[in-house]
Amino acid sequence: MAADPTPAALLDVAAGTIIAYRLFDVAYAIDLGIAEQTWARTVRTQSSRGRLTTTPAKAVAFDVPPVALGLGTIELPLPDGPVHAIVTARLYDFGVVSIALRVSVANLSWTAFSQQLNAIDLAVGLAPATGLWIELLDRVRKGVGDALVRPVPSTLEEDYLIGVVSEFSEKIAAETLVERLDMVPLLSGEQRPLSEGARRDLLRHRYSYYTDDLVVLTWDRAFVYEPRGDSDVIDVIEVANAQLLEMRYYDELLDSELPRMYDLVEATRRRWALPGARRFADLARRLYTMVAEVTELTEKVDNALQVTEDVYLARIYAAALELFRVPTVSAAVDRKLSIIRDTYTALYDEAHASRSEVLEVIITVMIAVEIVLALIH
Repeated sequence: MAADPTPAALLDVAAGTIIAYRLFDVAYAIDLGIAEQTWARTVRTQSSRGRLTTTPAKAVAFDVPPVALGLGTIELPLPDGPVHAIVTARLYDFGVVSIALRVSVANLSWTAFSQQLNAIDLAVGLAPATGLWIELLDRVRKGVGDALVRPVPSTLEEDYLIGVVSEFSEKIAAETLVERLDMVPLLSGEQRPLSEGARRDLLRHRYSYYTDDLVVLTWDRAFVYEPRGDSDVIDVIEVANAQLLEMRYYDELLDSELPRMYDLVEATRRRWALPGARRFADLARRLYTMVAEVTELTEKVDNALQVTEDVYLARIYAAALELFRVPTVSAAVDRKLSIIRDTYTALYDEAHASRSEVLEVIITVMIAVEIVLALIH
């Protein structure tokens, strides 16, 4: 016999938050020290360095703590009336800006909570960035000024949506929460019933540490039940999204660079030997510089969050990275870097061989000239 669905209707959200993220790749790197100083001077509001709130630093810590900026509040128009959202931004040293809108909710039924989350998703817009996000990003750019090292147009972005509940209308164990609540509309945005297989896949990545907390991850949404107000799980999800965005940037950068590299190599081979050898060396140096820069930045991205002793956060972090396909994109970047490294080695060897051939010709000519001069005398 099917379980009675009526208890789910009686379980209300007493207090919670809906968080909409949009992350942008804005520069090769961000000088966080300059960003803090410039923001304080131009915007005249305080900034702070991000840290995990309840986890010991030796267990989980940022490699370079991001800078958190306050952008005030905005009004979001929703079908049931406008709501106010607190706007914050985080700057990561590897060139990513994460902007978050936080809408507080209270005394809503679970169905109403899911509907409001979906309404906010529609209000802030899907990719590409709507005017709202562009306006907020421009405020951040102007506020940090020269802190952006080699800024780039924001052509790549990631978005993510999190429904956070800090208190239900009654105390409830995490193991019964999934049974009592229909999380499919919140996690998928779908209003039509899903198949049993689709429901299992949607709820597959769920984690609990205490009896009264729960995290459910999907590709673009998450549900977090955290009665103690701990934000570490939310921060970990944001870092994983930032890593995905940056790896996507370098994957696309190398995708465009490889055909150009092949064309340059072919054009260089058609040149005459001595200038060609110099061009081979110049091209090899250029490729080496690119490999060094990309390797340095990807290592920063890989080490953005150091997880050592906190097993629970480590599981969530690893699951988020796997779910967002960060290892897959990172492996693609490594393969393309390996191709460029091999090309650099081949160019260097070819330039060396070309120089050796030219020197042999010069030596041969000099010997021939000496013989001719000796015969003439």
